[in-house]
Amino acid sequence: MLDRIFDGSLMPHGHCLLWRWDLLFLHLGGDLLTVMAYSLIPFGIFYFLHKRKDLNFNGIAMLFGGFIALCGASHLAGLINVWHGYYFIEGVIKFATGVISIVTAVCLWRLMPTLISIPSIDMLKQRNAELESLRTELEETNKSLEEKVKQRTQELERQANTDTVTGVASRFAIMERLSRCYLEYQRYHRPFSILMIDVDHFKDINDNHGHQTGDTVLHELAMCIASNVRQPDSVGRYGGEEFLVILPETPGEQAHELADRIRLAVEAMTLTNNITITCSIGVATISASISDDGLVSRADKALYKAKNAGRNQVVSYASGMADG
Repeated sequence: MLDRIFDGSLMPHGHCLLWRWDLLFLHLGGDLLTVMAYSLIPFGIFYFLHKRKDLNFNGIAMLFGGFIALCGASHLAGLINVWHGYYFIEGVIKFATGVISIVTAVCLWRLMPTLISIPSIDMLKQRNAELESLRTELEETNKSLEEKVKQRTQELERQANTDTVTGVASRFAIMERLSRCYLEYQRYHRPFSILMIDVDHFKDINDNHGHQTGDTVLHELAMCIASNVRQPDSVGRYGGEEFLVILPETPGEQAHELADRIRLAVEAMTLTNNITITCSIGVATISASISDDGLVSRADKALYKAKNAGRNQVVSYASGMADG
């Protein structure tokens, strides 16, 4: 059997090529280059699959590797047969190459749907573009939602800090401002005063003209007070027809003068339905012996003193002043 396999009695290729150097160069050079290429290609396939562990094509890769290796072996046999005619060996290699080629082709066609489903570069670019478009749209949506949340938060803060009837600070907001002024007084000894303003006989307006008209009067009064104070001053609705004005960096005498200016401005107002109003104002100035709540209590005492004295006047708190 070995003698038959290695029987080289047939005419070698070298004799067919007449040992011409040009024919030998072309055939030997071509076979040699092909053998080298077929030796490198399987290593390239296995190296690629080793790096791309996400591609599960080991079986078909083995078939391709074997097919390419046998193709290289057949060319190597043809190269040897130029000098020794081992045609049986070459035939076995070619037959094995044919068998593995058929198996590889069948497996390749069975694998074709999976291969076709692998996204191409153009498909990946398109999907990336779609994802980028979705990301941009999502960012714009988030920005829009953030802006709406910001606007809603500002609106809620405005509603919480603004009296809906008068448009000036709510009781919560004006008391917060009073607390900040008191803390600044404690830390930096900055004096401040407050005014407690009350509309005289406001119940008569509600009884004679209705609560809607009463609300309009309160709004106009608040605007009048706000227009007669300074920019750093704060005006808020304390409750009902009472307003609290905070005057930073203002001693008692200046606060009394400002209060009287407000009283005169209110007295000069002509409101809806030709209604005229007056107001009484109590003035109190912070001192080391009282708290912020105590300061409000003093302004209240001064206000009631003004009302008991005939209304439409300003009274500043004095030591020992009794309630109402």
